[in-house]
Amino acid sequence: MSYRLVQIRVTDSAGDLAHKIGRIKPVSDSWPLGNEGTSYALLVRTQDVQTVTDRLRDIFPPSQIRRIVVLPVEAVMPLPQVDKGLPPLQEGDSAPEEDKKTPPKKPRPFAGISREELYADISRGAEISNSYLLLVIFSTIVASIGLLENNVAVVIGAMVIAPLLGPNLALALSTALGDLKLMKRAIRTMLTGFGLALALSIAVGYLWPYELDSPELMSRTDVGFDSIALALVSGAAAVLSLASGISSVLVGVMVAVALLPPGATMGIMIGAGELDLALGAGLLLAVNIVCVNLAAKLVFYFKGVRPREWYEQQKARRAMRFYIIFWVITLGILAATILNRSVTDLTSP
Repeated sequence: MSYRLVQIRVTDSAGDLAHKIGRIKPVSDSWPLGNEGTSYALLVRTQDVQTVTDRLRDIFPPSQIRRIVVLPVEAVMPLPQVDKGLPPLQEGDSAPEEDKKTPPKKPRPFAGISREELYADISRGAEISNSYLLLVIFSTIVASIGLLENNVAVVIGAMVIAPLLGPNLALALSTALGDLKLMKRAIRTMLTGFGLALALSIAVGYLWPYELDSPELMSRTDVGFDSIALALVSGAAAVLSLASGISSVLVGVMVAVALLPPGATMGIMIGAGELDLALGAGLLLAVNIVCVNLAAKLVFYFKGVRPREWYEQQKARRAMRFYIIFWVITLGILAATILNRSVTDLTSP
């Protein structure tokens, strides 16, 4: 069982904080912070964090909330009574009649970290920083060497250090939340990263004096329907791992649906003047990008990742539908292109 520590600090006008906290049921334990009576800590199971934070914002108006902070918890000793299947050890178990009103029905939150935690984790991947640019440069150089020298280990190393998956996931989350600002940042970061990687790999391909016959390189110039299935499943795994707080799975996703090697292959082939092979690598890159975004959006949709306020939910729902349709149509065009290339290759002498 994993936990989060939710700390809330309110203004003096918020009333009896301990009494109001007692209304929130999916809390394993709670205790006051300090002697002022305006701060409280709640021990919450990870799967209940979204419910608890939303309930806090229902009970306290924005003018009374100074800060809500969610912290990870490494271990809990002893295990809370409520998680042992026993009655919770707290007073005031029954709320007054005015507090027993049924709250308005809300979408079922996804079983995982809160939307705010998810936003904080994913939005970092949409930032253009010196570290991001350097990682793109280093990973492109490493990938190019691995591809040209047919060194699988080096190519895998480039997949792991490449930061290009981050802005794609940020783009998917931005449409789920209807966050236009994050969407613009994600697109800008993604275009900057791919543009830089493409320019470097074109230079490598132009300067490379030997034959471009490496199996690792040539394998990235061919794309089939298996590539679509792999990218869809890997994109879904990436979002599930983040939403569940298991970010270690991302390393495997980066390897499974690598965005940099086909991008580097495309640049190398352009630099070498092999435009047909560059088109094949570009098609593989496009398939990976489209599938990652489509799978991420579908997972966000079915997991119930959406804004809290109803009017923001309406806006996000329209954006989500539009982008899902857009990516489905784009994937259909790519699939038709793959089929056409396969038929052409079979019929050509």
